[in-house]
Amino acid sequence: MRITGIQTDIVWEDPPANFDALRPRLSRAAEEGARLCVLPEMFATGFSMAADLVAPRAGEIRAFLAEEASRLGLWILGGFAEPGDPRPRNAAALFDPQGRERLLYHKIHPFSLAGENEVFEAGRTLETLDVEGLRVTPLICYDLRFPEPFRRTADRTDLFCVIANWPVVRSAAWRTLLRARAMENQAFVLGVNRVGEGSGLIYRGDSALIDPMGEVIAAAAWQEAEVSGNVRTAEVRACRERFSFLADRRVDLYPEL
Repeated sequence: MRITGIQTDIVWEDPPANFDALRPRLSRAAEEGARLCVLPEMFATGFSMAADLVAPRAGEIRAFLAEEASRLGLWILGGFAEPGDPRPRNAAALFDPQGRERLLYHKIHPFSLAGENEVFEAGRTLETLDVEGLRVTPLICYDLRFPEPFRRTADRTDLFCVIANWPVVRSAAWRTLLRARAMENQAFVLGVNRVGEGSGLIYRGDSALIDPMGEVIAAAAWQEAEVSGNVRTAEVRACRERFSFLADRRVDLYPEL
């Protein structure tokens, strides 16, 4: 399956402007054969802590994702803030080619250094969906720093999609951890980050598609770009059969350590 991550600049807290910018890019990805397109974390608003302002926009953001998925006949994964109880949540939703929402994930690890944990409620579940034979598990930004959710879902995942607003000052960690998560779980990893400036932070992107051995298939930095490549379930299976690292886990022992 050909997948495409769309590395984009984000107009701050302005969904319609971001929709207008993304429509032609989604169309181009579909024309080039993509079956799954992935957009950054909070792609329509930026990583805003004004939860009372951005969370009510979830309906129109969902409608955009559904309309584009249906119009182009492809799968689209994108992130947004949504209302919740007791607080809004940082979410990622996956829409199928008929425009139906098929998966909803809530960020398990709010970024406490930015105060995200004070305005957004943490998620409690991990979600995986079969996308035309490819098992896809989404995670959001700060989740990347924690190996536990990746390991918990490795056996049921061929492709991890990590959507983010990850600033340039910590870009070395982003690049390193994307490769580490691919290597240690023997799965494809697609990291999709934003570029540009938002709320005083600079973003260089570094979106990348990485194979199960940790090799970078495609990457982009410092400009709007598409990161694309072919992801094959058979390649994940072959890697795990040839190098049976996951089979050597001591899952019976770990709780005692």
